[in-house]
Amino acid sequence: MFRDVSSRNTYNYGDASYWDARYVQEGGSFDWYQRYADIRPFIRKYFPTTSRLLMVGCGNAVMSEDMVVDGYEEIVNIDISLVAIEMMRKKYEHIPQLKCILSEALIDIQMDVRDMSFFPDDSFDGVIDKGTLDSLMCGTDAPISASRMLGEVSRLLKPGGIYMLITYGDPKVRMPHLNRPGYNWKIVLYVIYVDTCYFGCHGFLDKDTLFMGEYEHNPLLAMLARPGFERPAGTGSLRASYLEPVPTTEEGLLPASFVMEDPDSHFIYVCRKMDDTGDVNSIPASS
Repeated sequence: MFRDVSSRNTYNYGDASYWDARYVQEGGSFDWYQRYADIRPFIRKYFPTTSRLLMVGCGNAVMSEDMVVDGYEEIVNIDISLVAIEMMRKKYEHIPQLKCILSEALIDIQMDVRDMSFFPDDSFDGVIDKGTLDSLMCGTDAPISASRMLGEVSRLLKPGGIYMLITYGDPKVRMPHLNRPGYNWKIVLYVIYVDTCYFGCHGFLDKDTLFMGEYEHNPLLAMLARPGFERPAGTGSLRASYLEPVPTTEEGLLPASFVMEDPDSHFIYVCRKMDDTGDVNSIPASS
């Protein structure tokens, strides 16, 4: 069974007041789903450090900050919550060792992802979404909100640009929203089986080791399951590397023969915007 969180609560995650109240109450910083160190191989594979990137639903996460430290030159952070944006601005202002880097590389703007008319067409090489579409799918008028957001994302991407979605939603519940002719996206799917945050947070791997590429090139680490998970008998061997795309049908769904070895996994959809002829002027892969 695959996991989706679209209908498990009645909170209006598309409402700014909900997030304002939550950030006031919780404070601090928090990265949804995966930290930058965990998904860095995917980010570096698809986004050169010179890319102009949009981080939708940035919240109070440190991912953009980590990306700047890793060499990324321009990241625009947006969030529906003014509280979150003000927290981020204040945080960056009082970090002297990052001030000159962040003031040039990071821009924070309060904005609803369903209306990003502030930006002109073809503004970005890439858009990164770590849980924002999921939050809209948990709110009221979910299909309409998702359609408005994804339409805006498509509009803002340059030809060859990439929308990278990190989500709990499997293809059965996400492809109907992503695979629409109007977006003209070529989609590649990945699955992260391992709860890599566990290993980092508990000292098995550190951030510097991940940044040096040891994790990226070590299939053994990539295939480790989260603590307490036992792979069902008879499911076959694991893929050689978590960096291998998952095979999909012509409709973009998982084939019937595909077995999720850990249902508590994240899906990564890499949606590349094609031009009107079906070709793609792709941004070069980063080394």
